[in-house]
Amino acid sequence: MKIVDISEFYSPTGGGVRNYVDQKFKAAAKHRHSLTVIAPGKEDRVEAREGGKLVWLETPQLPFDRNYHMFWRAEDVWRVLDEEAPDVVEGSSPWRGGWIAARWQGSAVKMLFMHADPVAVYPQTLLAGMMAPSTIDRLFGWYWSYLRRLSTSFDGCVVAGPWLATRFANYGLRNLHVVPFGVDRASFRADLRDEALRSAMLEECGLAPDAALLINIGRHHPEKRVGTAIDAVSQAQKTRPVGLYIVGDGLIHARVKAKAARSSHIHVAGWLNDRAKLARMIASADALLHCSTAETYGFVVAEALCCGIPVIVPNAGGAGDLAASEYAGIYAPGDSNSAAKAILDLLGRNQATLSNNALDAARRRIGSIESHFEELFAVYAQAVHRKSIEPAASNERCVVSYESV
Repeated sequence: MKIVDISEFYSPTGGGVRNYVDQKFKAAAKHRHSLTVIAPGKEDRVEAREGGKLVWLETPQLPFDRNYHMFWRAEDVWRVLDEEAPDVVEGSSPWRGGWIAARWQGSAVKMLFMHADPVAVYPQTLLAGMMAPSTIDRLFGWYWSYLRRLSTSFDGCVVAGPWLATRFANYGLRNLHVVPFGVDRASFRADLRDEALRSAMLEECGLAPDAALLINIGRHHPEKRVGTAIDAVSQAQKTRPVGLYIVGDGLIHARVKAKAARSSHIHVAGWLNDRAKLARMIASADALLHCSTAETYGFVVAEALCCGIPVIVPNAGGAGDLAASEYAGIYAPGDSNSAAKAILDLLGRNQATLSNNALDAARRRIGSIESHFEELFAVYAQAVHRKSIEPAASNERCVVSYESV
């Protein structure tokens, strides 16, 4: 197949999106597909990649984050699509890139890949504690109408978890395909545990090796709720020695550092590009403390389970979807008191049993990167086949207008 991904949030300095797209190129090469990724950038250029190419289009920078650019002229993207004549066009965001994909007049299968739940990322994060999530969902009924209109222009919508498919289906989206993400299981393993590294991490937290070590990993963005993690650990410290080792950087990094500086035994390490060292750190911690409820799939939670450590997570979102009481402490989203109790309860349990249960869950529930792309390409191939034998049905897809495209 020839696949074109309109990747609105790909950036050479990005994190998760960049890693995912780079992995997709490798998978496309392995499965003998041709992948072209169209991304907004600072200049027009074509970058050869294993499995295809990356087409950069000169576009304006995002005003609030200079690491990213934004699609502007739809015609520039359509020109590339016309030249490529793909079998499948993937719109990987519900914003401008999605509408540009929707309004292209080519005959390819169109798939919308929802990498995020914007209502959970923004309003449910910013209004947490003031309104119940269900109330916020109702207030943002206009967004669900918007997403329904966009989705009618596509042959299907891909999501990473059954919980998100159910959520979207409840708001009227159809033709949903669940394709769970996977992790690099060869790199994230329990045998990487290093007691010397654990002691060094605790020392950076100002604690001795007999203290408990929690690790928190992710972008420093409001949706990650790192402040909740700091508050929860500060409360748990009143009962027993607990250190929190924070790995990450981002929009609110300065705020995270300032809050950690006002607390005890919390170390902010900044961002770590060395994935091998990160895997060793995860395996050497006693548990992962995670606070985001907005992720479609809990990547770092999955990596922690593969490393054989238990997790402490909210009972919502992709992280909560991967949790079970046999290997997790589960708490109310955004509630530091509930999180502190979950920390203490989990640390009071038999750590060897928790580790074994985490590894068992990883074997049963966590797929590989390879299995994710195998399933994704299979979904796309089925859609192409279906369209080839049911042209009339495919042409019934409603293409809507969007004045600002």
